[in-house]
Parts: sequence; C-alpha cells; structure tokens
Amino acid sequence: MLKTKFKLDTNILLSFIGATAILAIFPGPDNIYVLVQSITNGVKYGIATVLGLISGCIIHTSLVAFGVSALINKNENILFSLKVFGASYLVFLAYKVYKSNNDISLSSDKVLKRSTFQLFKQGFIMNVLNPKVSIFFLAFFPNFLFSQSISSISQFFVLGFIFMGVSLVVFSLIAMLAGTISNYLKQNSNAGGVLKWLQIVVFIELLFLFYFQIEFFQSSASDLRSPITHPVSQFSSKYCIFESQ
Repeated sequence: MLKTKFKLDTNILLSFIGATAILAIFPGPDNIYVLVQSITNGVKYGIATVLGLISGCIIHTSLVAFGVSALINKNENILFSLKVFGASYLVFLAYKVYKSNNDISLSSDKVLKRSTFQLFKQGFIMNVLNPKVSIFFLAFFPNFLFSQSISSISQFFVLGFIFMGVSLVVFSLIAMLAGTISNYLKQNSNAGGVLKWLQIVVFIELLFLFYFQIEFFQSSASDLRSPITHPVSQFSSKYCIFESQ
C-alpha cells in the first residue's frame, strides 16, 4: 500500500498495468493496423496512427467514467452487475479468439499513402466510432477500482490514462519494430497459433481474478460501493503475477 492521504492498492494497479500491456501486445485490429502502416509508410506514420488511436480513448474513458459513476451512485448493486458483465465478456472474448483463424494477415497491397495528420485523424475516428472500445472499458475497468478513498470518477480516469500510456508504449514499439515483427511472423508460421492460445490463457487468468472479486463482493455484507481490493491482492500473491515488492 502507498502511505499517502489516499489509500491505494498497488497490487491492483500493477495487475491492471500488466494485463493492459499483455492485451496490447496480442494481435488485434488496432495493432495490426499500426504494423501495416509502419511497414508501408514508415515508422513516423505508424506513430501518427498510434497517437490518433490513443487519443480516441479519452472519449471512451470519459463516457465510462461519468456514466458508470452516475449509475453506481443511483444503485449500489450496479457495480456488482458490471463485475459479472466483465467476467461474461471475457468468456465471450476468449471464445472469439478460439474460433478465430491462426493466420495474421499483414497485407499492405491496398494501403494508401497518407500524411501523418491524416493518419492521426483516421486513427482517432476509428477509435471513437468503435463501440467495442467502450464495451471493453465498461467490462474491464470496474474490476480494477483500486481505492476506497478516491471517487469512482477519478479512479476511472486514472485507469483510462494508465491504459492509454501503456498502450502508447506498446503500440509505439510495434511501429518502431514493424520490419522485425513482420519478418518474424512471415518466417514462423506457427506464431499466430501460439499468440492465439496465449491470449486465451490470459483471458482465463483474468476470468479467475474477476471471479474471486465477485465471490468476495457477494460475501461482503458491508459497503458495496467500496472498490474490492483484497481479492486482487490475494490472487496476485497466490499466483505471483504483477505483485509489488
């Protein structure tokens, strides 16, 4: 715990940072788009795309922060429902990955040359108009509230900015290492399958973490509005993931 006037559970924050980094690495529409733009146009253009995509997350973070906080204030049971929704959504994502193709397509034949500003704008619009981002935040963030003394709105924004910062670093590295990553994927035909199953394992691990939170939430007879810190800390300690020293 950090000894400040705000009581923070650092295990939860470290778990969130680790989970965000791992999920950002796995192949998806956004990082594949960044990879293709970097291969086709160069690193500078890939970075411009990254900045656009990350900037769009501010809109989704704001919608989720104010919307979810308002719902929690009206009904204390909403937070529990969101945790159950988050666990269910992870099952859905794991199933989608399981049913997906092992191949990672990096075709750049139809990629048009654009300026850095055009790519930034396109990345921003792509992110803002993608409802799946808000749905993911809605499912993901409530399970990582990390303080009993900080407002839920502030915590959602902290998580949002951490998510943006971690994703910015990971996506920028993908842009800078685009050539190396592309060559590796082309030379290793099994890479897509390995990444696919690793992603499923991460979703299952997160599902167990969320399950422990839900169990704790149900058994707790006091203050349902308080963020659930103990299950994440216990899970981190038991399985030695993302644990602070």
